[in-house]
Amino acid sequence: MSLSVDLELKQDVLLVRLGGELDHHTADHLRQKITEVLEQGSVHHILLNLENLTFMDSSGLGVILGRYKQIRNNGGEMVVCSISPSIERLFDMSGLFKIIKLELDEQNALQKLGVA
Repeated sequence: MSLSVDLELKQDVLLVRLGGELDHHTADHLRQKITEVLEQGSVHHILLNLENLTFMDSSGLGVILGRYKQIRNNGGEMVVCSISPSIERLFDMSGLFKIIKLELDEQNALQKLGVA
């Protein structure tokens, strides 16, 4: 299975909806797509909606951590929402929840970021 990436700009929040598998085969594609939008300079925060993400490995964690650092260097924050139990466990074990906030759903996450 491949990775589907849906990017939407809501004010200064880049909403990233992922579906399928985020692994070493698809990580570069995601990195490139998000970086292209971030380089335009209009994004202050990133919201990752992982509702349809079925699998993620360490390469996926690396892409997410890299984009977190990129957005954090610009004074923004990253929020994750709609996460499955298996991927939530991966985030938890890797320590990502110490730096990235988890929200129940997209609407709550957008409100937390001041949009919606």
